[in-house]
Amino acid sequence: MTDTALEVENLVKIYRPRRGAPVRALDGMSFAVRRGHIFGLLGPNGAGKTTLLKILTTLLRPTDGRARVMGFDVVAAPLEVRRRVSVVLQESAVEMFLTVRDNLLSFARFHGLRGRPAHERAAAVLARFQLEPEADRKVMDLSGGFRRRVQVAKMFMVDTSVMFLDEFSSGMDPLLKRAVMGYLREEAARGRTIVLTTLVLSEAEELCDDILIINRGRQVARGDLYALKLLSQNLYEVLMTFETLPAGLEAQVAALAPLRLSVHENTLELTLKADEAQVLDLVSALARQGRLLKVEVSGPTLEDIFVELMEAGAAAPRKE
Repeated sequence: MTDTALEVENLVKIYRPRRGAPVRALDGMSFAVRRGHIFGLLGPNGAGKTTLLKILTTLLRPTDGRARVMGFDVVAAPLEVRRRVSVVLQESAVEMFLTVRDNLLSFARFHGLRGRPAHERAAAVLARFQLEPEADRKVMDLSGGFRRRVQVAKMFMVDTSVMFLDEFSSGMDPLLKRAVMGYLREEAARGRTIVLTTLVLSEAEELCDDILIINRGRQVARGDLYALKLLSQNLYEVLMTFETLPAGLEAQVAALAPLRLSVHENTLELTLKADEAQVLDLVSALARQGRLLKVEVSGPTLEDIFVELMEAGAAAPRKE
């Protein structure tokens, strides 16, 4: 049995609209994902993330290249692929005229789970996702956030090898999102491969074992969080809280052209591209201007890395 859940080789997808020039949504994408990993697929809007997910889940055919899910080719063996995946895409719809409970049970039946085991699992999933009060309501009567919750809950009704989640936390309150992130870690620990996209980069930073950043249909960076942080050497996050913010401090720091600067009441936060000694000298100089209550200096966040990579590639010409 292979240890690889996903294999993508030189994948290309070109959209050819009736009017206008062709759009190359994927431009020679290649990567592999190991079983039991939480794999983050990150990129700005229009980067090609949803196109890639649709190909991997057999909803789109590639223009060129190959993709395999659990060893099965997405073009040559689409039914075998579908038996092994469950999917939440941004635009995918729940069954609007069914109740929440019947949505879960119908999804289970599609994957061969019926009878008492299906009802027992539905009860557990309703409780996990705090959907018990809504269980007998039609989905069409729920808010957008609750509909999204039902979509994600369906993924836990079955034990497919690979789970694809496109913006899974959309509309979730912070407490539920935190709980769902824990559920996803549990699923990965059981050997399930999870592929997720998110624009909330702190989610990817906390969840993902492996991250692929793409833009314009091409790979920009790949690796775990530590490997990605090595791409942004000399990038530092600084947080300083003063008893009272010294007069003119914000303008003084802004003159240094930091990558990011925010001031809230008596707290200053900035992101700097500089060597370690320069950052420490700056912090020391600022600290002498007022009574300091708190100071933190840390390496870059995933958001810092993402922004830096996107800005670096913004001027690159796009291949059509």
